This record gives sequence, C-alpha cells and structure tokens, in this order.
Amino acid sequence: MNVRELTTLEFDQQHLWHPYTNVTKPGPTFVVKEAEGVYLTLDDGTRVIDAMSSWWCMMHGHRHPQITQAMHDQIDRMPHVMFGGLTHDPAVDLGRKLLEITPKALSRVFYCDSGSVAVEVAMKMAVQYQHALGHSGRSEFATIRSGYHGDTWKAMSVCDPDTGMHHLFQGALSVQHFVDRPPITIDQPWSEDAALNGLAELQQVLEAGHNKIAALILEPVVQGTGGMYFYHPDYLNAARRICDELGILLIFDEIATGFGRTGAMFATDLCTVEPDIICLGKGLTGGHISFACTMTNDRVAEGIGGGKPGIFMHGPTYMANPLACATAKAALDVLTGQDWQACVKGLERQMRVELASARDLENVADVRVLGGIGVIEMKHQVSADAAHARAKDMGVFLRPFGKNIYTMPPFVTSPDELSQITAGMLRLAREL
Repeated sequence: MNVRELTTLEFDQQHLWHPYTNVTKPGPTFVVKEAEGVYLTLDDGTRVIDAMSSWWCMMHGHRHPQITQAMHDQIDRMPHVMFGGLTHDPAVDLGRKLLEITPKALSRVFYCDSGSVAVEVAMKMAVQYQHALGHSGRSEFATIRSGYHGDTWKAMSVCDPDTGMHHLFQGALSVQHFVDRPPITIDQPWSEDAALNGLAELQQVLEAGHNKIAALILEPVVQGTGGMYFYHPDYLNAARRICDELGILLIFDEIATGFGRTGAMFATDLCTVEPDIICLGKGLTGGHISFACTMTNDRVAEGIGGGKPGIFMHGPTYMANPLACATAKAALDVLTGQDWQACVKGLERQMRVELASARDLENVADVRVLGGIGVIEMKHQVSADAAHARAKDMGVFLRPFGKNIYTMPPFVTSPDELSQITAGMLRLAREL
C-alpha cells in the first residue's frame, strides 16, 4: 500500500518509533488532534486530562496564550540564527531572567537542545574544569543508585546500572562510582549518624576515588524515573561539604524538579547549599518547545577558560535558538507572574487527602506526595499498556512505569480535574 493511503495510526505503527517501545509489538497508541489547557483531544473526539504534563513539562497547560503569542512574535522576527559569533535579545533576556531566579552563585548560562544534552554538557564541563586545574586523571563520576539522568551516552553511565533502563549497555558504558540512595526520606526526621543517613558510604566512595572523580551528580531531593523517591534535603548539605573537602564538583540535575514542581522554585532551594553546576529543562519552556540549559558559577567557568585549550568544547547547531529562548522567557514570566506556590501547594494538599486511601490497599507499598507530584507505589510491576488504555477510558492520560502509578499534573489543573486524576490512579491501583 502507498504510504499516503495509510491512516495516521497505520503509518505511525508501521514507520514511527516511539520512546521505550518494541516496534514489532507496539502498545496502545492514541492519535491526538488538539491540546488546550489540561486537555488532550483524541481523533475520536474523546477529551482526556494530561495528568503527566506531557512528561512533566507542560506545567502551565497546553497552548498557554502568553507563551504561544511570544512564539508567534518571535517566528515573525527571527526563528533561528547561529550562536557562534552572534547574539540576540531573546538569549540575553532569558539569561537575565534565569540569573534572577536560580541560586545566586550560578552566573554562566550554556543553552542546550534537551535535558539529556544539558547533562552531557555538565559532565563535560566538570571534566574540562578538572583537567584545566591539572587533574588529568579526574574524568569519572560519582552518583547515587536509582537515579536517572537521560538517554544519551555519557548520561546513561550515571543512571542506575542495575535497575535502570540502560543495563543492556553496561559493558560499553564508562564505569562510574555508585552509592546507595539516601535512606532517610523527606518526611522522616534527619539523623546525624553517618551510618544511618547514608553519608558514611558517600564519604568512603568519594575519598577512595577522589583522584579519579570529577564530580558528584545527582537529582536533588526527588529521584524521578528511577522510582519517584523523595529523600531528605540534609543529605545534599553534607554532600556539598564532602565534595568541597576533596575538590570534587557538585552537579544538580534539576531537569524534572526545576521551576516549581517540588513546591520550591528549585529542589536546590529545599537545602541550604548550592551546586557548582545545574541542569535545567522540561518546564523551562512550559513544554511548548524542546530546550534546556546548563548553568555554572564563575569558578568553574574561569577555571575552564584559564586552562588548555581555554575554550569549552561544545557547540550545538541550535544553541540559543531565538524561538526557544523567547518561548522560555515567556514561560518563566507566566510562572513568576502568578502565585505559583499557592497553585502547587493546593495540588499537594488535595493529592495528600485523595490518595491517602490507597494505603489501605493490600497491593500498595507506599503513597508519596511532594509539591505537584503524587505517587502510588505498588508491590508489583504495573502493566503500562493496560494502565494506559484503562486510564483513557476514565478520561485521564496516565503513563505508569515500573511499580509506580503517578501524576505530575499541570499547575493550572482545577480541583475537579485533579479529583478525576486521583480517582483514576486509585482505580488503577485497585484493578491492576
């Protein structure tokens, strides 16, 4: 059959490769025709609530008028220009906004195409910084288990080597230094006993490998794809101290947690220290276009500049794309121009109440809520395909992974819409 005669779904199933799928045995896929606010409209006219914020980034809802207007205006002026030897107002305006809201020491901005690339850039920065200081042996990384940092090659090496999605490639990936995830959760009291809080192992691993380790990279407070686990912020305070003692840089991957998702502007704000490098993405543009950035402090930037070759060896074709920069600036204006903290606190309060009953289910291991994140952890693996199809029949788009049925709803989700999401999660927990 001529490909032009295939329907959208037929062509999709025969020729397009979706994320984390088997092309010979594709799971249920629904054709989306339109998206607005928290709703996706499917080709049969069904409307479903996007309870995933389209993989955690569409925090202001789809087609936010202020953001789409900024996109239209920028397209009419200059959709793209290279960033080598040129600059433009959208890049500068966004940079100013980022410096206003991010941790104070972070003064340098490197624009990237996606979250995974932002992590690659951060890791490259750390290695080049150490080499500039004369530490040529420091090219490895330490991290905590159950973490996830992306699907590009170097980023995969610091994802969990056993339970992560990339264990198939372990023989080919760089070997990194792993410690157990912090055992004290955010809802538990902190203990200064290093044997109980996980810091004894961290100290031991970093001390043993400090001549090889360029940086410690982790997701602050919230481990996302690795299990939706919320650990105590005081772990980060101690990690900062240990890194400083050993000359190891500290990288925070805030791709998923940045821009209000945890109830703080950044998960970094939940602790009392700052990273040397931070990775931002997803909510940076409110989900309206792919974009990310890596930020660092003067010490790292000037260290790289003072060594050989002096220049930082990275330069994406679409770096600082004007359309993406203008979109991100508009999205951040939307965020900071409203009482976003009250919005997120309202989501958190309602999810704590409405998901609490899941704890009474025999097959539920835990229920966790933090900011705009709600999780029902099952005792068994959840069939993503079955859950995906069943949730659609309930008017909700949910995409469980592993043992977790979870939501990261848009900040603009109404109480009634959130109740529909939590009811769908509870039903999946009972039936799957």
